Amino acid sequence: MVISNLLIIALSSSGEHSGSPLDVNPGLILWTVVTVIFLLIILSKLAWKPILKSLNERENLIKESLEKAENARKEAEKLIAENKVNLQKAEAEAQKIIEQSREYAEKLKLQILEESKSQARRMIEDASREIERKNAEAFTKLKEQVADIAINAAEKILRENLDKEKQTKIIAKYLDDLSKN
Repeated sequence: MVISNLLIIALSSSGEHSGSPLDVNPGLILWTVVTVIFLLIILSKLAWKPILKSLNERENLIKESLEKAENARKEAEKLIAENKVNLQKAEAEAQKIIEQSREYAEKLKLQILEESKSQARRMIEDASREIERKNAEAFTKLKEQVADIAINAAEKILRENLDKEKQTKIIAKYLDDLSKN
């Protein structure tokens, strides 16, 4: 429609030529329109298809890149979620190990205390038995000494006269000797 209007204007104009840059020259308009149309036909046959193909390829490449980026983002989010889960599992396992260690340490402490108490009881019992044995031994020695002293005293008494005055002196002397020992 535009072309037809331009042709009409070009044909209807008179052949006057004034030479001003603002004057309308129908012949020039006609050749300009024909040139533009010819240029558009050539460009549409030769350039538009490669340009559109290149633009489509670029658009597809951008879409693919965006899809890959989205997939990578989703994969990263998935890995982050898995890492969080694994971290929570590891923390729970660490807490479990710490708790088990505490329980083991407490059991070991109780066992050591029990063993030391048992060992102390054995030592006390051994010491008590040793004391009793020493006491019995000392008592036996004391009885032997008392028996020896009594025998010696009886011997002395029998050797000396049995008068009352001498017996009293002997007993007093014996008691003094006994208190000195």
